[in-house]
Amino acid sequence: MNSIKVAMLQLLPAGSADANLRKGLEYCEKAAAMGADIALFPEMWSCGYCIPEDISELEQLAVPRDGEFVNSFGEAAKRLGIAVGITYLEKYQPLPRNTVTMFDRTGKRLFDYAKVHTCDFGDERRLTPGEDFYTAELDTKSGSVIVGAMICYDREFPESARILMLKGAELILVPNACPMEINRISQLRGRAYENMLGIATVNYPHGQPDCNGHSTAFDGIAYRPEDSGSRDTLIIEAGEREGIYLADFPIEEMREYRRNEVHGNAYRRPQKYGLLLSEERNEPFIREDFRK
Repeated sequence: MNSIKVAMLQLLPAGSADANLRKGLEYCEKAAAMGADIALFPEMWSCGYCIPEDISELEQLAVPRDGEFVNSFGEAAKRLGIAVGITYLEKYQPLPRNTVTMFDRTGKRLFDYAKVHTCDFGDERRLTPGEDFYTAELDTKSGSVIVGAMICYDREFPESARILMLKGAELILVPNACPMEINRISQLRGRAYENMLGIATVNYPHGQPDCNGHSTAFDGIAYRPEDSGSRDTLIIEAGEREGIYLADFPIEEMREYRRNEVHGNAYRRPQKYGLLLSEERNEPFIREDFRK
């Protein structure tokens, strides 16, 4: 296996869960025809990242984890021979969750990840945060790769990607719904660099409120022996338009780089990091809307 191809589905939502289901399945077929190993959707595709203020409306908008919407993408994965990361507003108590489910190319469900770092300063205070980060060995037609997932605001916390790296992730898949600009893109570049792994982030295109496309992929390879200095780890940055953007990760080269370079878990000293586990908060970081 020389590479893993991720189809970043930078799509506009179609107006309802049923319409998004049909459009999503159509684009999974297109991604498979393009030779993709993995198809990944932007954040909460089932509803186009819509979080109504009215809780009853919010609950009506949510779909069950084992329902038709999600399972249809597992069936498509098996039919098309392509892994699929499908995102949705998940029915959950006491409040819905922002979730991505990963299916391998046989349609096997590998994990259901709910966003840990919900944006509690905004609409996501009406969602239930996730409890952990997950990785799994993903079977693709190009071979196996260990994948994990984080969602949008998770990117802002180095701990998210670090935990996934420590759990073995070689590739992190990141559904997204926000304006992607230099600072947010730089965060993703940093997460790939410091953990020596690949990161594929899929955003909604221009036309979706508060979004602007610019889905990105980074391979995390900062240095090559034949080069005199560091290199740009960017594989692809999409423009603002709707479309499928194919990111080709040189996975064998990434693995060789990990075996020899100094980042990731090579020289960490976790015995010195006890303060990172403290739950104490002091000014200027006190926020009244923070939830444990």
